[in-house]
Amino acid sequence: MIRPQLKRISCWVCAVGLCVGSAVVAEPLSDQPGATGSLSLERAIALARQQDPWLEGNRHAEQALNDLSVASGSLPDPKVSVAFANLPTNTWDFDQEPMTQFKVGVTQMFPRGDQLALQRKQLQLSRAGKPFEREEREAELRRRVSWLWLEAWRTQESIALINRNRFLFEQMLEITQSSYSSAVGRTRQQDVIRAQLELTRLEDRLTQLQQQQDASLAQLSQWVGDVGEVAAQSDTGPAFRAAKPAYELPRALPQITRLAPAQLLEQQHSDWQQLASRFLEHPSVRKLEQDILASHAEADLARQRYKPEWGVNASYGYRDDDPMGNQRADFFSIGVSFDMPLFTGNRQDRQVSAAVAKVETEKTRKWLRLKTMLSEFDEARAQWQRLNERHELYKSRLLPQMHEQAEASLTAYTNDSGDFAEVMRARIAELNAEIDALAIAARRQQLVAQLNYYFAGSVADQTGESHHE
Repeated sequence: MIRPQLKRISCWVCAVGLCVGSAVVAEPLSDQPGATGSLSLERAIALARQQDPWLEGNRHAEQALNDLSVASGSLPDPKVSVAFANLPTNTWDFDQEPMTQFKVGVTQMFPRGDQLALQRKQLQLSRAGKPFEREEREAELRRRVSWLWLEAWRTQESIALINRNRFLFEQMLEITQSSYSSAVGRTRQQDVIRAQLELTRLEDRLTQLQQQQDASLAQLSQWVGDVGEVAAQSDTGPAFRAAKPAYELPRALPQITRLAPAQLLEQQHSDWQQLASRFLEHPSVRKLEQDILASHAEADLARQRYKPEWGVNASYGYRDDDPMGNQRADFFSIGVSFDMPLFTGNRQDRQVSAAVAKVETEKTRKWLRLKTMLSEFDEARAQWQRLNERHELYKSRLLPQMHEQAEASLTAYTNDSGDFAEVMRARIAELNAEIDALAIAARRQQLVAQLNYYFAGSVADQTGESHHE
């Protein structure tokens, strides 16, 4: 009688531990303040924007195109020539022959047709696409940083969840070992081995999650870390800075504000016509539209090659007095030169044809980009809808049922009508369900960040207050 009672007491202690563990597991689903000085999602996105060298390089590229557009609209520099003409080779005397002269000339070329204006227009259109590139880059930063941050948060909370439940598996191992060594009840050696095995597998799972967390944080450092050159110089070369913030993520799961209209997210089948009209405002599509306009200007520029290029030249020839002292008149010359684009079949025609083909290429890039965005939006929206269904299923039914199953199997084992392996399976299933619930919560927010990317520019700040669902 004493041994079964000892076994029941030990199992009831374990049952209390399971109940406490379930309450602790549910802790991430309650409101918690973020850690002081932690790397929140909002701060990570702000750091990525602030410290992205690509954005700074794009601004320099825009300035370069602006300067080039001004330079390309200017006339080419005039050419000056200086020469001694018609010197006699027998004496090399400057005053011997009447045609000997010191000649200074200047030549100015005038480009074909509207070449200057079109060159400037093409570069200005290319420059106008740079702000769209930066806007698309910032949207991509928000998407990538959000994705990596939420992945790191998922692994962090999964590790914390397993650590909070680890003592339960250790306690169950101690109970089975104690029961087996004292021959109390019907504890078998395979129960002890099973408890040891599950604890070892739990440690292996912790190692896998820590590996995933390290990888996510390492990838996140590409965006939030700061590397750059500083003004100070050293003996070994230019000095530079390299730093990254501390990776202490807050416990709270941030809720990312959805930019897509609710009716678009709730649709089972997208209206591509409606979506396309919205996606045409996406910065990546608008950048391609600028590329199309620039390629049109390039085609117009190629057509100018059918027109002649003109040149005006003028020269002044100074002559010395003759040997008798008589004064000689100086010479002044002026002329016009131009080329004749007569044989255009293998040159001008081909250049225009290539420019027109480039216009069509840019158009296909635009429609291909739009088609890709429509398909990716449909995929992300469908995943988000199904994850919402799974979230409600886990919250309302699956997690409570898993907990009830764990308690029922433990009660059965306490009453000598159940199997210890079933107790372990039920507890592991409950823990896996809690980890899956965390993954679903993080994945939902990742998909919101993905969906927001397609509506870039609608709202400047895409993250709301951090709180748990």
